Amino acid sequence: MDNTTEGKWDSLPVKLNDGITQTLNELGFTHMTPVQSACIPLFMRNKDVAAEAVTGSGKTLAFVIPIIEILIKREDKLKKMQVGALIVTPTRELALQISEVMDQFLQKFPQFRQILLIGGSNPIEDVEKFKEQGANILIATPGRLEDMFRRKADGLDLALSVKFLEVLVLDEADRLLDMGFEASLNVILGYLPKQRRTGLFSATQTQELEKLVRAGLRNPVRITVKEKGVAASCTQKTPARLCNYYTICRAEDKFNSLVAFLRQHKHEKQLVFFSTCACVEYFGRALEALIKSVTIHCIHGKMKHKRNKIFSEFRSLKSGILVCTDVMARGIDIPEVHWVLQYDPPSCASAFVHRCGRTARIGNKGNATVFLLPMEESYVTFLSINQKCPLEQMAPVSDVVDVLPKVKALALADRAMFDRGMRAFVSTVQAYAKHECSLIFRVKDLDFVALARGFALLRMPRMPELKGKNFPDFIETTIDTDNIRYKDKQREKLRQKLLIELKEKREERAAAPKRHNDKNKAWSRQKSRKDRRRKTAAKRNRDEGSEMDDEDMKELLKDTRLLKRLKKGQISEEDFEKQVTAGPKSQRKTAAGPSEDPPSSAGEEDE
Repeated sequence: MDNTTEGKWDSLPVKLNDGITQTLNELGFTHMTPVQSACIPLFMRNKDVAAEAVTGSGKTLAFVIPIIEILIKREDKLKKMQVGALIVTPTRELALQISEVMDQFLQKFPQFRQILLIGGSNPIEDVEKFKEQGANILIATPGRLEDMFRRKADGLDLALSVKFLEVLVLDEADRLLDMGFEASLNVILGYLPKQRRTGLFSATQTQELEKLVRAGLRNPVRITVKEKGVAASCTQKTPARLCNYYTICRAEDKFNSLVAFLRQHKHEKQLVFFSTCACVEYFGRALEALIKSVTIHCIHGKMKHKRNKIFSEFRSLKSGILVCTDVMARGIDIPEVHWVLQYDPPSCASAFVHRCGRTARIGNKGNATVFLLPMEESYVTFLSINQKCPLEQMAPVSDVVDVLPKVKALALADRAMFDRGMRAFVSTVQAYAKHECSLIFRVKDLDFVALARGFALLRMPRMPELKGKNFPDFIETTIDTDNIRYKDKQREKLRQKLLIELKEKREERAAAPKRHNDKNKAWSRQKSRKDRRRKTAAKRNRDEGSEMDDEDMKELLKDTRLLKRLKKGQISEEDFEKQVTAGPKSQRKTAAGPSEDPPSSAGEEDE
């Protein structure tokens, strides 16, 4: 914002508790933002609030402060197991961030306890923690919160605890109503008392949000905070101090340009957005090898247990690179982000605005740019009209060096990297096919050869979109890719076993063209043997300290099952080759969208 302050805290028409004022001074918040000066008095006067403000405008303090004030002034003091305030937010990162802010204020108010209920942890541990410590303030993601309401058999009666609720806050309310969240939210609201204060906070207004406002809020006060100098008829959705750019580059030059840009801004903090989880895995590993002396972290929605730690570590850095999907696009506050780089335009236009909003927060300056192919340039006009988000063309990145041969060398040295590249390519094509703006982003316009070069692929993958097509301009590696080995010895050992079994199957079929039916064999006996072998392999893997992660193990098990189906004649060799090459199940189906479309990621966040 051009002017982020609305006076000092003592200018509020309601007096704040001394402990809150002291904490604000300690945190360096001497002045209010417009959304804070508008919301806090209304909340404290027992009004329902529906607030819309650009991302980075200080919405968190606009509900944290009133929550504490309302609980302090409550006549009947809350007991250990009585929940007085509930904050529901779409992602665990945002929930963690709100919890950290709340904790700073609660240091002055030890009579209140908060608890964080988010996915990625054991729900039974959450139940035991709640039973042992209790909580007056509950911060949660929808899926985990819904699960906690159903844990009465484990000794937790959360429905009884929330009967004392004073305040409900739905943060990033527009996304909470996306597919995958609405069902959980309806269940949660059914447990809450009608007599309460409710606050809806969002960066954008949607029809679904309007329905919730009408249904869940009693005579709400609507607050819309615009940028200074923005006309009343305009609804600009990005901060005024954000310099928003776009750059045009060919598919085969795109990654080279990204690497050159990141090398030139080594001492800054940068977010790089990709459209799919597979791309984060592939290009994140490539960037780690290509950009030296820089801390690089990767986050995507399929990471269940590592995300909170990675997020906290990156927030504390002065400089570094976070490679991520749209799981990091909404509401996340990362201090001093200098650049937001959108390597892939998001499938949803509103996500473009939220990605950009990770920089230029609370009046600070920031920069963002999106990499577009020449045929995608009309997307700039679309964003200007559809999202009120004008972009300025950025000069081409200078001193670009071809790093793709080094990426190919990484794939030749480790089959894991080779597999990641193939999956990333497949997921990108499928994400393109599912793009919301299908008039601009059309699969039929893609130059698959140029795209494959840009991904540094050693050969073209087998996938439905490429079936029946020839690519004489694409020069495949002369090395047999079947001979590329995994660096992880245990994983390579299992792969070699699969190859031997496949070879034996081919020899059997060559020797006996007519396949005999094995209906008389006991299926249960075969299944028990298979289960024993699988458990033995898993135990050996643990004992030998393999470097395989959970995703790799799942893929190996899938490949083993595919081989069994092949040996039984349930699938053809062509289907076997195609599915093994294509990667995870979500990427094998033609109908499957990007790895992290809003519907799938929503449910994923809710766990």
